[in-house]
Amino acid sequence: MDAKDILGLPKGGPVGDKRVRAPKETVPKKLDRVSREVYALTGGLPPLIASVDTKQRQASSQKISWQWLPFANSARTDGLQLSHWVRVVDSVVPTGDYAFAKYNRSVAVLKYTDDEYNKHLADTKWTKHETDLLFSMCEQFDLRFVIIADRFSPPRTVEELKDRYYSASKAIILSRATTPEEVADHPHVKDAYNFNYETERKRALGLLLSQSRQQEREDAEVLAEAKRITEARLSKVDEQAEQPSAPGTDLTQPSTDIAAAATSTTTTTRGHRVFLRGPNLGQMVQSMLSSVGARIVKRIEQILLDELGVRLEPKIPTESICREHLELRREVLNLVNLQKAVQWNEATVSFMRETHPEVSTPNTPKRGFRGGDRAAAVSGERIGKRDHKRKAPARFSDTPPSPPQQKRARKLKSES
Repeated sequence: MDAKDILGLPKGGPVGDKRVRAPKETVPKKLDRVSREVYALTGGLPPLIASVDTKQRQASSQKISWQWLPFANSARTDGLQLSHWVRVVDSVVPTGDYAFAKYNRSVAVLKYTDDEYNKHLADTKWTKHETDLLFSMCEQFDLRFVIIADRFSPPRTVEELKDRYYSASKAIILSRATTPEEVADHPHVKDAYNFNYETERKRALGLLLSQSRQQEREDAEVLAEAKRITEARLSKVDEQAEQPSAPGTDLTQPSTDIAAAATSTTTTTRGHRVFLRGPNLGQMVQSMLSSVGARIVKRIEQILLDELGVRLEPKIPTESICREHLELRREVLNLVNLQKAVQWNEATVSFMRETHPEVSTPNTPKRGFRGGDRAAAVSGERIGKRDHKRKAPARFSDTPPSPPQQKRARKLKSES
């Protein structure tokens, strides 16, 4: 007997008093075969790597064993017999070539006869013995010219060895072909080795890599100052372009600054000792267009892209390609200046025809202005038709305009 029996209350509690139990928190189930410490470190998160049950592997009916067996290697020519561990399934020994023999690749070096050497390969700087030694070492070391130069006797530079090998190979290929077009796409013929360019490239690269930290900082400061000056010039030109031109300025002639900037393109490309393929082209383009407004720059880029189909930046920015690209930009800039000059000349001619009709007729004698007509022409009043509007102040009169008489009278009246 408890308190509920003494008070006569039902054991289930009073009617309508139903307690709402809080939902049980779902505790993630701990993974099997995971230690308690490792599971506590994860915080209940799913593992990054799927757990693999090594105990529940299905029993295989195959009998697998490892045996120490000899193997054949087609990459070796000395007949050396080696052995390694081999996985044998059901006592069946695997056969075939060595698995890594397919990675043995060798360069196909051309061979020549004595007759071909005398006709096409004879050179005063190279003897036949040196040429034979070079080709045999190229075949032995797979065109690793640094190793060949280290072991070649008499000593030769890497560039000299490359020049001799590739020039001799090109001569052999051309001599064996029936027509030059037949071997035009061969790498030795299409991309011939350039001894002078390679020597100059390595010399320039050596100069660049041998710079000290002080020289690098000085070069960076010079580039930063040049960039600041270019930006200042561009902002100044943009401000001048936004300002309206004075009535007396002659706009028919192109700007001398633009012409000077266009003619300085060639000297800019020659000013660099070492030609770098990085931002050098962009700097030369900015220096060429430093005195040109933003609208003209956009017009030049639009002509290059839409009308000529030329990229704004060359895909392969070599020195010759960059020079031709800058030359093309200079010619397009001259074209834009000529177009502007033609437009201003046409506008001037049309203005003269509208304001002075007698100029367009050669048989009509010129008449001087008299009285009110002269005052009207000088002051810019309407001439002829009433609906004719004045487009610009008259700049063709010899005398300056005089103030109106009414304003002078009012001024005298106010003073009196």
